[in-house]
Amino acid sequence: MNEPTPLSTGIASPTVDILSASLKRVAAKVQLIADAVKDLHHDRSQLEGKIGDAQKRIAHILSRLPEQSDGRQLNLLGEVITTPTPEDDNEPTTH
Repeated sequence: MNEPTPLSTGIASPTVDILSASLKRVAAKVQLIADAVKDLHHDRSQLEGKIGDAQKRIAHILSRLPEQSDGRQLNLLGEVITTPTPEDDNEPTTH
């Protein structure tokens, strides 16, 4: 009877074990890199959303600004601003 002989690769068994272990380490590192890239893409999409929201808020604030020809002041924070009366400007100051 003829028994099938395993194909000989010409590489000694310890060398195959070393290569196999190296491949496993490389595969683990590649997986870590892939996970890091996925996390970076997720973080980037979140930041893009935040930037978009900030741009909308800035555009809203800019739309509330008066025209250059308008001499009035505009309160962008929504606080009540009291306008000075003409007699307040004429009060004497003491030094």
